[in-house]
Amino acid sequence: MLSRAFGLMLALFVVPLAWGRAIEEPALAVAVPPGALAGPAPVGAALVLELGEVRIPEAGGAPVERLEGAPEPSVAANVEAMPQSDPASGFCPPGMVHVDGDHCLQPKHVCERWLDDPALPYARCAKYREPTLCEGERVRMSYCIDQREFTPEGESVPLNFQSFDRASRLCASMNRRLCTEREWNFACEGETMRPYPYGFSREPKCNQDRRDLYEENPRRQVLRDLRAPAGSHSECTSSFGVQDMVGNVDEPVLRELAGAQAPFRNALKGGWWMPGRNRCRPATTAHDDYYQGIQVGVRCCADLAPAATADRREAGRAG
Repeated sequence: MLSRAFGLMLALFVVPLAWGRAIEEPALAVAVPPGALAGPAPVGAALVLELGEVRIPEAGGAPVERLEGAPEPSVAANVEAMPQSDPASGFCPPGMVHVDGDHCLQPKHVCERWLDDPALPYARCAKYREPTLCEGERVRMSYCIDQREFTPEGESVPLNFQSFDRASRLCASMNRRLCTEREWNFACEGETMRPYPYGFSREPKCNQDRRDLYEENPRRQVLRDLRAPAGSHSECTSSFGVQDMVGNVDEPVLRELAGAQAPFRNALKGGWWMPGRNRCRPATTAHDDYYQGIQVGVRCCADLAPAATADRREAGRAG
């Protein structure tokens, strides 16, 4: 009962934050009904099949006040100050890691135990079935991604008040680009298709599940700034070594759907410090490309250097 009440409270906050509606795009996820498995039964008896877009009903009440006037990001930020990737690989710039392997486009994630009523839009899953089955095509992928969320030189926490538009320009200023949704998913899930970057069970390894969300202000709702330094949650790491992919700050990516056109080309991935789903596959797609918020940061991707790509092709032919 408490889980459902708290979940409804979050929905009333998050939906207005999306300016009236929020659209989620989870992977195929099956909520197993109570009694079907041993151990504690999940809250709610309905079988939930998440496919395509799930639309969340509008919530009443005035929208949470949106904070404006955030400064433009510094394009002169020192990239060399970011953590180093493996120098032995020779594939990616400093501060980035090489993601290489076969990515499943449609994993089947089966939740065996829910923390919240699975009918709620931001329900959290405690334990997923292992192993994950791939019900779609696998595609070969090889690219670079920032190991950590972008943090300007001299700052202690990741940059925020970003948008798809701002983040795109910031990444371009460093000869990088925003990740596609597919690239982001693979860097988070890995070839074993983990629902969470660190595994199959939800654990307190990332900056998430904070309940002290608001400042003490009787006149309006103002989110607390609860960002943590990038990389400070060392166990919040994917199989590729990418850190903080869930929790801390949302990360804009480029949607690859045929109908995704300006000004709705973006998705926000990973969630932030609120008690949300905070797993790899879901995405928030209600915001336009210019939406910015206290909880939105930046992570960039990059193509492999041409020489590295040629070396990989040559190695493949030799093998």
